[in-house]
Amino acid sequence: MREDILGPLRAELLTRSALDSLPEGVWKRTGALNTWGTNAIEGNTLSRTDVERILLEQKSVGNRHLSDVLETIQHAAAFANLLERRRDPIRLTTVLELHEEVFRGIKADAGQWRRVNVRIGGMKRAPPRMERILHMMSTWEEEYKERDMHGEDPFSLGAWMHFDFESVHPFSDGNGRVGRLLLNLHFLKHGWPPVHILPPDRDRYLRALVRGHDGNLSDLEGFLVVAMARSLLDLLDQVGTREDELKPLNALSKHSPYSAKYLSLRASQEELPALKASGDWRSSERALQAYRHLVGRTTNRPGRPAKGTG
Repeated sequence: MREDILGPLRAELLTRSALDSLPEGVWKRTGALNTWGTNAIEGNTLSRTDVERILLEQKSVGNRHLSDVLETIQHAAAFANLLERRRDPIRLTTVLELHEEVFRGIKADAGQWRRVNVRIGGMKRAPPRMERILHMMSTWEEEYKERDMHGEDPFSLGAWMHFDFESVHPFSDGNGRVGRLLLNLHFLKHGWPPVHILPPDRDRYLRALVRGHDGNLSDLEGFLVVAMARSLLDLLDQVGTREDELKPLNALSKHSPYSAKYLSLRASQEELPALKASGDWRSSERALQAYRHLVGRTTNRPGRPAKGTG
């Protein structure tokens, strides 16, 4: 997906509401989705329904591991605080504080750099030895600051900062969740909403990280653009106008020059911003307008004669 197709969606969202002024209910639902996804891909057993019951309804769930529940509550709190953190630079203290916020009372070394050497399953290279952690994280902090000051594209910079953090693997456990919080803090600081990495994304996301070891971050960057499109669509569906209402593609096709089959193809090819709900692609009139503007398609439905011909 081309990054510039996100521009009209982002502009409309910021017109409707500054990110730190989103309605409380919207931000809580966003946090619940993010918390469920980031924990689930790491093995947390709570379902999305469980997470929403705990975080949105303030109710308990039975027969669940206490650590899974505690991770959920504490991650959601750390996520909510990102709006406050966006005003400050990303420093090593930020990294340690996020780890401590999420894993306090769960991991004995919460908020501390790892003091053991580790390996990551599926990765081509082992993370650096424990005695190099502080030096490498200091380098990460300085390089992020420098690249940010030079105005690097947020998606390119986000892909680098996330990959490099995960490669250093500075904690004995919890690196993925802290790394994704840092990634979303980065996006918030640049005026973009958070992205959500959900269980169906897990394999693609991990493959993109593995490819980074070959010096290729394009897969990770491309994935982040697609994930951002989903976030924008979801938020606009909640705070936008009728043009932002998510609809099945067959409904959108009735008032467009494209068939539902064609729109489904473009959604699956990640050319049309769309997200899946209950197995079906959904998008919005605004997203379709952005697609039409980008590709310059203003003719009638593929396979149909143009008006006034034939």
